[in-house]
Amino acid sequence: MTLLRDHDLARAFDHASHTYDRLTALSPGYRTDLLRSARRLRLPRDGAGLHVLDLGCGTGASTRALLRAAPRARITAVDASAGMLRRALAKPWPPQVRFLHLSAEELTTAEEGPFDAVFAAYLFRNVSDPDVVLRSVRGLLRPGGRLAVHEYSLGGSPAHRALWTAVCGAVIVPAGTLTGDRALYRHLYRSVLAFDTAPAFTARLTRAGFTHARALPLAGWQTGITHTFVARTAPAVAEEAAR
Repeated sequence: MTLLRDHDLARAFDHASHTYDRLTALSPGYRTDLLRSARRLRLPRDGAGLHVLDLGCGTGASTRALLRAAPRARITAVDASAGMLRRALAKPWPPQVRFLHLSAEELTTAEEGPFDAVFAAYLFRNVSDPDVVLRSVRGLLRPGGRLAVHEYSLGGSPAHRALWTAVCGAVIVPAGTLTGDRALYRHLYRSVLAFDTAPAFTARLTRAGFTHARALPLAGWQTGITHTFVARTAPAVAEEAAR
């Protein structure tokens, strides 16, 4: 199963950026589910005094969800696709939101952070080595920092796989073909089948050093197909000792 990776994937997103918002708007619950996942970070005080990373922000739908969930947070949003970032930057944003053209792998050397929380939507099945990126994210988070991953990750039932295949065959790939982006949406279909199941990604989070990792379902047709994964970094030693 051949998947797009790295620069090839970024170029595919560049090409698709001009129609991406219109296509995702056709997906029932797309923005509602992003907001639900962002709220599952449970950031206190509307995010006041917190620095939050939107990792793989695309055209800014996940950034908008973060801003609604934590309107007082400072948000740094990054993406590897210049085309997607141009679409994001063309939208109105308050001054505490900024965008950077960086891949997930480049963040560790970009002198960004530390962050109090990281939100990553539709990212991890698209990176070449999820374990490397997870370790990088853990290193960017403060002790006790929060992670929410919003991702297509099948629940493990054959019915979930069959539903995803049916939706892609009937709707997603044909729609992408009409816009000239068949390769990207074929990648979407295949990448979900190749990615971890929800239990497997939860275990991957734990192996990467996160604590309290769990998978939370989302409602609607995406039940069993899309999950929010929440986890934390270990608290500081002094904080742990005080408990």
